[in-house]
Amino acid sequence: MTAQTLRLTKAHGLGNDFLVALASRNDQLTAATVAAGGAVAAKALCERHRGVGADGLIFGLPPSETDADLRMVLFNADGSEAEISGNGIRCLGQAALRAMGRRDGDIVIDGASGRRRLTSIATDDPAVDQLTVSMGTVGQGPAIGPVASAVPAMHIGSGNVGNPHIVVHVESLDDIDPAVAGPPIEAEVSGGTNVHFMAVTGADTIRLLHWERGSGVTEACGSGATVSARLARDWGLVGSRVTVQMPGGVAVVDVDEPMSLTGEAVHIAEIAVDDAWF
Repeated sequence: MTAQTLRLTKAHGLGNDFLVALASRNDQLTAATVAAGGAVAAKALCERHRGVGADGLIFGLPPSETDADLRMVLFNADGSEAEISGNGIRCLGQAALRAMGRRDGDIVIDGASGRRRLTSIATDDPAVDQLTVSMGTVGQGPAIGPVASAVPAMHIGSGNVGNPHIVVHVESLDDIDPAVAGPPIEAEVSGGTNVHFMAVTGADTIRLLHWERGSGVTEACGSGATVSARLARDWGLVGSRVTVQMPGGVAVVDVDEPMSLTGEAVHIAEIAVDDAWF
């Protein structure tokens, strides 16, 4: 196949970094070509030593419904397809708005987990925009297995905002290594799950460490922050507006339904690569 140039935007949401490829900037991207080549492209491009490096690859395709602006297709770094990423969708929204010549305003994005409306506000930093994502409601999550149940925790719960999460509430995160504690819990769930370790650090404030399905340890997880905040509220630990501290930075979750997630999207670079996938 003749190599073509694939134009990518690299961005991060609280250190959770993504490569974004918009169909509006890449004629070779269609639903069919992404379905055929997206997983292979994600594994190659997200590899941090032999590729560009990222936690995931996001495609912004034409929407299937006329009242949306675009459709999100997300692949994890291991090539598995994911339903939603709260950080990734902010990076996609930022890239799409900037491709339209805007930094402020609303954009509607469809995806495997449903429709999300994003509102962007430009900051004084030309690379940084603040985006709020409608996250809907938290549904039933995966069953808690015996490995998770054996963790010495104050609470354990699960939830789903289009993708599955298990949240383990502990008194302190000081001795938690998510790379060690996360995989056995994920392995109990058919199809995998995201695993989060949570501690309450102040009034209406929680701190999280993440093990993400398909990506491993990450700096932040927006959908996980949403589910964790909702469970913390259900457990009587926080109020309706929750500050979520993660290794990559801070997000704010409004847990009254429909829930919302607010955090930064940071533009890193525009990249052009030769591809053989599409």
